[in-house]
Amino acid sequence: QVQLVESGGGLVQAGGSLRLSCAASGRTFSNPVMGWFRQAPGKEREFVSAIDWSAGTTIYADSVKGRFTISRDNDKNTVSLQMNSLKPEDTAVYYCAARRRYGGNWRAVYEYDYWGQGTQVTVSS
Repeated sequence: QVQLVESGGGLVQAGGSLRLSCAASGRTFSNPVMGWFRQAPGKEREFVSAIDWSAGTTIYADSVKGRFTISRDNDKNTVSLQMNSLKPEDTAVYYCAARRRYGGNWRAVYEYDYWGQGTQVTVSS
């Protein structure tokens, strides 16, 4: 089993920054890919970014590319999401997720096996 705990959410004005962290514990070595997703009220959960533990390969949703940066700390088993130039449309609950498989579609919600409880990010205009 893998446990994921997010932190770092909050309220920020448009144009501001926040840094989210995800602490992973348990059988983390069996989860090669970590992702961040978000879900706004009344909307489906959507992909934000993903990274693999070993090579550090990253991918981003077009909506956050150039503003968000995902990173990992293998020693601390943490994955972070630095969010800059935040917009009101970035407001959502942000979830950390882990998947057991390396291949497949990193952007798909159904590909992830473990989820954190989520952290709220609110961007005011």
